[in-house]
Amino acid sequence: MEQPPPQPPQALAAPHARHALAAADAQAAPHALAALERDVAALCEAWEGAMPARGAVGGAAQVEVEQMSDPGLMRVTDALAQVRRDIDAVLARVAAEVTKRSGPEFGDIGMAKAQGFHNPARLIAASTRASRADALRLITVGTVTAQRQTFSGERLPSRHPHVAAAVEAAKIGIEAASAITSMLDRASAQAEASRVDLVEAALVELAGRVPLETLLRGVREAEARLDPDGVEPREDELCTERSLTMREDGRGMVHLHARLDPESAAPVKAAIEALVTDVLRRREPADGDPIPVADDRRSIPQIQADALAALARHTLGCAQTLTPLAKATVVVRVDLDTLVSGLGHARMTVSINRSPLPRPAAWRPTPSSFRPCSGATASRSTSDGPLGCSRGRNASRSASATVAALRVARTSPTSRPTTSTGGNATRARPISRTASCSAASATT
Repeated sequence: MEQPPPQPPQALAAPHARHALAAADAQAAPHALAALERDVAALCEAWEGAMPARGAVGGAAQVEVEQMSDPGLMRVTDALAQVRRDIDAVLARVAAEVTKRSGPEFGDIGMAKAQGFHNPARLIAASTRASRADALRLITVGTVTAQRQTFSGERLPSRHPHVAAAVEAAKIGIEAASAITSMLDRASAQAEASRVDLVEAALVELAGRVPLETLLRGVREAEARLDPDGVEPREDELCTERSLTMREDGRGMVHLHARLDPESAAPVKAAIEALVTDVLRRREPADGDPIPVADDRRSIPQIQADALAALARHTLGCAQTLTPLAKATVVVRVDLDTLVSGLGHARMTVSINRSPLPRPAAWRPTPSSFRPCSGATASRSTSDGPLGCSRGRNASRSASATVAALRVARTSPTSRPTTSTGGNATRARPISRTASCSAASATT
């Protein structure tokens, strides 16, 4: 009697041994995919380990995920993120090669046009079902981290070896790599190669342990240190791009869309966040009282919208400073050497956008022109000033304000350095002679 054909080993393997077989296959796989298959094997192991030991019900992904323990689900999340970074690293290499084969020297027989696409970015976007911005990011990272090749065929290291190694090892994502390499390409022309290499290594190390938002602040800070002369032009460029548009839809809802440079956004953000924080604080029960001070069920976006409306109403009929705004501050830190020399940048902190700000060399104060401000208080104002509200008879009340910045002496009777960034005079602006209310978010 003829024997049935033997089953392949994978078909006979128990579920708990699938990851062991995948790991064995990864060792025999080509080097380019070895890391990917190894991490897929680790994902399979984490998935099976997260399921209940008894009574587990197999099925779709959602059915199995709902049965996982919290620690097991966390391990699965980390393993999936690792696999995703592996795939993105390989995809960046592929996208760079597709772009190379679609160059203008190939004409109509280039890879992208041969497949019916205008450029390689559209081809990658169609293949990944993602946006062209994501496709361009993949292409850029794959290109700048690829090994270079001489005319003789010798392979040279990447222009950004630290980023290339981290992407290859799936330690950082594509967005982090793109942010680092784009900044380094901009600043490398004005900085020494040794400093650029040192900054690249530090940013890669930072990208491996902090969220992307924190990394982007570090990238901006690093660019300001590598290219201090470029901080002011970049700030001026952001300033020229500021805008605010308003439109009303068919239902009567008004849509506001603002794009503000860091200097303009600082007092706006500080004021709104002060009002929002006050509302959230009143939601919490007082000491010894289980009932909250206020029963407020608004969402954070709704509170922010109401805060903006409250600021506008207060400006139109300014009688006294809103209580939460009396403690709103914009904190800016700047080194004394930077203030004296006029070279360098300042840093806004706390709740404000942490963008480096310029210290133009054209304004060179002496140490005697600075004095720390703390606990500055104004009980009544008779003229336009940073701590008071003036309207009508130029007599109004204002609350005390804590000023965490450096007060800069006015340079002329009709103009003053802008100091909403805390003593970092970026440009002279006319002193307002109209009704104003500045609740010490900035000091002059």
